[in-house]
Parts: sequence; C-alpha cells; structure tokens
Amino acid sequence: MKARLGPKAQKFLDKQTAKERERILDAIEDIEKEPPEGDIVKLGGRKGYRLRVGNARVLFEKRETEIIVTDIDWRGQVYKGKGRHK
Repeated sequence: MKARLGPKAQKFLDKQTAKERERILDAIEDIEKEPPEGDIVKLGGRKGYRLRVGNARVLFEKRETEIIVTDIDWRGQVYKGKGRHK
C-alpha cells in the first residue's frame, strides 16, 4: 500500500528541519510494507492508527488501496487537535 499525506500532515512536515522530516518520512515508508513496521497502535475512541516516531506522532487510516496520513504533531498535541503547526 502507498501512503498519502493529508494537508495537516504536510503542513507539519514543511515546518520541520530536514533531518526531522526525513526521519518521519522514513517511518511512514515503513508502514507501507507488508506487514507494517514501527510502533503502531490502533486508536481507542476513534478510527485509525498511531505511529510513534520519537516525540512525534503520525495518525493514519488504512483504506482499501492506500494509507492516508491524517495528522502529524508532537506527543500530547496530536490527540487534542490543537497542534502548534496550525
């Protein structure tokens, strides 16, 4: 499956250093593998999954043909929907 970044996720990545951006994108590539790799947990109380990349959290949903990365933010902020990147 191929991962696609949503607008909130892309906005967060655009504001990161090149090193941090590359680290997050590498982790996103790992969830495209079969089976997915990384610290992945199904979210409780909402649909989707969480991928932990250091202090960053990547929220994504699996669709039939692709993975949609809905949001990326720092730990604690991503679940509130009140990230600093807005």
